[in-house]
Amino acid sequence: MDFDKIAASLHPLERSVLPFLKQDIGLNELVEKTRLSEIEVLRALQWLENKKTLKLIKEEKNIVQLDENGKKYIIQGLPEKQLLGFLLYREFTIKELKERTHLDDDEINFSIGILKKKEAININDKEVSITDYGKDLASKITDEERIMKSLPKDMSEFSKDELEILKGLQRRKKMVVVETKKKFFVKLSKIGEELSKKKIKQEFIENLTRDIVKEGTWKKQEFRRYDVKAFVPSINYGRRHFVNQAVRYVKRIWLDMGFKEMSGTNVQSSFWNFDALFVPQDHPARDLQDTFFIKNPEYANLPRKEILENVKKMHEKGGFGSEGWKYQWDEKTARKNVLRTHTTALSAITLASLNQNELPLKFFNVGKVYRNETMDYSHLFEFYQTEGIVIGDVNFRHLLGYLKEFFKKMGFEKARFRPGFFPYTSLSTEVEVFHPIRKKWIELGGAGILRPEVVIPLMGKDAKVLAWGLGLERIITPYYDINDLREIYNNDLKKIKKSKIWLK
Repeated sequence: MDFDKIAASLHPLERSVLPFLKQDIGLNELVEKTRLSEIEVLRALQWLENKKTLKLIKEEKNIVQLDENGKKYIIQGLPEKQLLGFLLYREFTIKELKERTHLDDDEINFSIGILKKKEAININDKEVSITDYGKDLASKITDEERIMKSLPKDMSEFSKDELEILKGLQRRKKMVVVETKKKFFVKLSKIGEELSKKKIKQEFIENLTRDIVKEGTWKKQEFRRYDVKAFVPSINYGRRHFVNQAVRYVKRIWLDMGFKEMSGTNVQSSFWNFDALFVPQDHPARDLQDTFFIKNPEYANLPRKEILENVKKMHEKGGFGSEGWKYQWDEKTARKNVLRTHTTALSAITLASLNQNELPLKFFNVGKVYRNETMDYSHLFEFYQTEGIVIGDVNFRHLLGYLKEFFKKMGFEKARFRPGFFPYTSLSTEVEVFHPIRKKWIELGGAGILRPEVVIPLMGKDAKVLAWGLGLERIITPYYDINDLREIYNNDLKKIKKSKIWLK
């Protein structure tokens, strides 16, 4: 053990306390001998404990003491005993007792209640008289008085029967009070015993100042060694919620890959949320059980006539090799407002407003979506989704490449793809990544190439459009070791403060 290194790292408070250390010395004695404040001595002992020189033992005692009324009654006697003293000589009405004694109404009423329960008094026609047991009780020291005279006393010293009597005293107004008293004392380790015997150098440079540098005194004196293992209190600084940190990071990924950000409102018409994506109007996803419909305003304006007619025709009759859905498309149904069920609604709006002379183009969005689902460990009714589309001379291999690169930057080295089905893409795939901690594959979203039934009505021509929609919460929970999605938004401040910074 290098005692010189330990000695050189001691804080001035530790050096002040060390010469007085001995086995089982108490905090109060150290305060007296060092002439430091209690908090300074306690802090020095905690730092020395971190250096394994001692063990700081804390002993707590619950001391029962007389409270305001208890101190009064220990001199004057308990109110019920005072009442018995009056009744020894004659009977009184309750009114007379209140007039002739110095007890207040509460004390009179309480005393009558407790003495009646003990069968120490009788009450007949409002006349209060003492019983033989009451006469005997008036001349004896009661259990309550005996306990009160023994105070102050440690709670652990009371017997089981005494504790029951004590509970009765505690129920009485300002009779007794329990105070927790803490006592600290020191147990020296072998290192501490050796260190306390050594003569510790007192003069070290604590802070490097301008004068020390200018005068060159640093050349003649030693600097105190920093104890990098010393305990320091945690600091809860202001910062973004960990989900917002991840959202910013995801946006940075897509921007660095050359994408432009799409924007739009959380409330969308059914036209953009469903119809423009070739989802038929009788599709189960459009039921109340799956979608949140808006009551006010219930209906939205529809897009320009050309887009509207193109989408209607594609649903009813198809075209360009598609047979459509072969039903009568309803404009009123398309106007119904919904909380968007996916950010793909923004992709549809973007495709309809493109300047096609600027192709190829890439767009992304990170935003909230809403599903009318029962919330459980793996489902939320409100969550983030990251959306992306690429328009140009692209193919399915490009789609897989974009997704692999994204997940790699999110900390998932392995990604795989299996066939899937979505009403608005073909080819379609579901994305799975390998969880590095759980050691299993987990599903994180869907992707594909938008169908001509989606692209042609919106762009006026067929084009290759890669598209994906990925649930963000499922992507970030492994990093925070969260197994239940509900934990993300339960606003547990303690957990939020302790959550690690999003660093990838």
